[in-house]
Amino acid sequence: MLRFLTAGESHGKGLVTIIDNFPAGVKINEDFINEKLRLRQSGYGRGARQKIETDKIEFLSGVRGGLTTGSPISFFIKNKDYENWRDRMDAFKPVQEESKIHTPRPGHADFAGSIKFGLDDIRNVLERSSARETASRVAVGAVCQIFLKNFGIEFASAVLSIGGAGIDAAQISALGKERQAENGSEEKAPSEKKMPESNCGAFFSSDANLFDETIRQNIENSELRMPYPEHEEKAKAFIDKMKTEGDTAGGLITAKAKGVPVGLGSFTQWDEKLDAHISMSVMSIQAIKSVEIGAGVKSAYLKGSECHDSIYYNDNGDSDNKEQRGLISNQTPLFKVGGGFYRKTGNAGGIEGGMSNGEIISVTCAMKPIPTLMKPYLDTVDLNTGEAKKAFLERSDVCAVPAASIVVESALAFSICYFFLKKFGGDGLAEIKRNYDGYVKK
Repeated sequence: MLRFLTAGESHGKGLVTIIDNFPAGVKINEDFINEKLRLRQSGYGRGARQKIETDKIEFLSGVRGGLTTGSPISFFIKNKDYENWRDRMDAFKPVQEESKIHTPRPGHADFAGSIKFGLDDIRNVLERSSARETASRVAVGAVCQIFLKNFGIEFASAVLSIGGAGIDAAQISALGKERQAENGSEEKAPSEKKMPESNCGAFFSSDANLFDETIRQNIENSELRMPYPEHEEKAKAFIDKMKTEGDTAGGLITAKAKGVPVGLGSFTQWDEKLDAHISMSVMSIQAIKSVEIGAGVKSAYLKGSECHDSIYYNDNGDSDNKEQRGLISNQTPLFKVGGGFYRKTGNAGGIEGGMSNGEIISVTCAMKPIPTLMKPYLDTVDLNTGEAKKAFLERSDVCAVPAASIVVESALAFSICYFFLKKFGGDGLAEIKRNYDGYVKK
């Protein structure tokens, strides 16, 4: 079964990753992986650390002649900043008492981690719990995307809002009306449904077609990876305000997968469900506090007749037109399983009963503000004495939501790859293609 392990600390020598049970014969594109690593380091609101590091992947095993060999893949991502931390992070040099940290930062792993492992220096926790570890996960997700491209599966991600600055309810409603007009359908688009007057009701991620070329270009050209340029200046202004105040900003992220065949995952056991695995993968990312599939929490405010995605069938090759309208995930049917069937809405987020249904898989998640603040005014205590203290300052970012969007996309790619290999598994790419072809053409 596909799996991966990571090791390394934020200011250690670097990050080491092992990917196990990855098939042989997959051509690896280092430039693609390194570009994903670069995007993880970019974004408006990032801190000084990103000016030091230039992440590059160095394969140690499992790749030969540019192709995967079937052996465990291992790779290394160097931490250039280690040279500035060598004395404090040496594997054997005694740790000086004056350099130890005893005051946990609220919102971090500091408090629970120190107590759990009986540690007298919080740095032993914060070094591993740092989001620096996500560089490994982005590389893993990129490797998975490279493999899945062989089967026409694409991924995209974007930032919907920063601290509330982003897509608003009025625009979502307008998008829904536009789609309804294009469809020529009497059915209301999901974004037109009456939503509660609250922040959570102001977003409907399924309306953002991240695979539209204009939207894709907008995201690539945006320092915040936002799909609509008119929102970027407001979001930047909010980040600037937080920086001036010594505060931090979170936001909403969406990630999508297109071209996923019907039937990944299963309804037969709780831990075989695709949406459950995706939720776990995304929720495990540092600072992510909620995960939604499709309409998510907004489903609670819809009637059943409004929420569920009606099924339609078209067998006359009209898929291209539907693709242009953003209605279905696949181009002219690549496969007969699910081919010709489509939906006009995406409230299920491409997953029903724990299985992919052939539509675009849509995930939205909320990233909390980074808990390391520039002005250390959060209250805490000394773990040794119980004395009231103020949280200490560790170098950090004002906003890392754009970077997190790349991590979320990678987490989604791993989950899709996990279940894809589980269904069509084989030891090499050619065998997997035969298995896949045998399924989609039946």
